[in-house]
Amino acid sequence: MMLIEQTTVPTLALPIAIFKDHLRMGTGFADDAVQDAVLESYLRSAMAAIEARTGKVLIERSFMWSLTAWRALDQQAFPVAPVNAITELRLLDRLAVVTVIDSARYGLQKDDHRPKLLAASGNLPVIPIGGSAEVIFTAGFGTVWEDLPADVTHAVMLLAAHYYEHRDVGGAGNDVMPYGVTSLIERYRTVRILGGAAS
Repeated sequence: MMLIEQTTVPTLALPIAIFKDHLRMGTGFADDAVQDAVLESYLRSAMAAIEARTGKVLIERSFMWSLTAWRALDQQAFPVAPVNAITELRLLDRLAVVTVIDSARYGLQKDDHRPKLLAASGNLPVIPIGGSAEVIFTAGFGTVWEDLPADVTHAVMLLAAHYYEHRDVGGAGNDVMPYGVTSLIERYRTVRILGGAAS
């Protein structure tokens, strides 16, 4: 399985001004924006770390998910959540010839933790031997920062501030996620059974 992020979080969707307030940085100076790029990098790092820990996509973007086999013939759990829409399902044979599957043959079962690709009836399309299936989909809590749950936004701020405050200690501050962050995001973590089975 391979998951590729096709779009990135736009800079305008990042709460740089809110992060500055969280850090209690001074404002009203001519060089107010001088650290924006640095603050953006810490926000992106904090979001990536929380997404990796929880399996949840924060700001909505597009992904391409490639598989060589289905876990079950009639359904397949997505590797991240929440999934908002399936854009396309296509099959590639061993020569990389693409067949786009009619959207009437499959659907999305939305779920906060384990959304699934479902066959509309019968089974999902057969993946060719030596080939793969590619699912193009969008996932995320929303398109803007205000769409995220309050505890998640607070966790991002705490973790980004932790990275910022430990920026001069050779990465020592990045080794362990602070307890306050882990306690905030614990309920968003997906419990995987049998190595990530679909059920």
